[in-house]
Amino acid sequence: MSNNSGTYRSVWLISLQDLDDDARAIHLEAVAGLELGPGQDRFVGDPLRMALAGLAEESRRPYLIESAGRAVGVLTLQAGAARLAGWPDDHSAWLLRGFLIDRREQGRGLGPLAAAAAVSAAQKLTARHRTGEAGVVLSVNEANAAGLSAYRRAGFVDRGQYIGGQAGPQRIMFRSF
Repeated sequence: MSNNSGTYRSVWLISLQDLDDDARAIHLEAVAGLELGPGQDRFVGDPLRMALAGLAEESRRPYLIESAGRAVGVLTLQAGAARLAGWPDDHSAWLLRGFLIDRREQGRGLGPLAAAAAVSAAQKLTARHRTGEAGVVLSVNEANAAGLSAYRRAGFVDRGQYIGGQAGPQRIMFRSF
């Protein structure tokens, strides 16, 4: 599924919540094998802990990001928590959190593809459950140039600064459905 430039054409989001116990265990093992890049621990937590936290909380939906038949990342969509990213209310947007592309897969265009896939997944969840969100919001550290670029390429728009992040000033980014 890769082309000559080493970039990928597609990613798939696998909902860890929707799997049976055996399949979930296999996919969680893949999540445990994901690696952070140098300094990335300032911006994102341990992939397995993030996925397990997502499974433990009803408002969260953790996903394994897969491309070309292998695990390449993880992300979580959370309902009712948009203020955690500096958004003015909790319920008009899904919160995208715990987003990580494995360090060995970075630089191949997977981040923008996965972020766009997360927006599509959130839109489907909103339609299925009739919850009324209008898009997806996230906060990204201002020092995380790669993250800022990836979200912009995925169609997210900068909505201002958020000072509430633990690792310094954040940019609030939003993409509507």
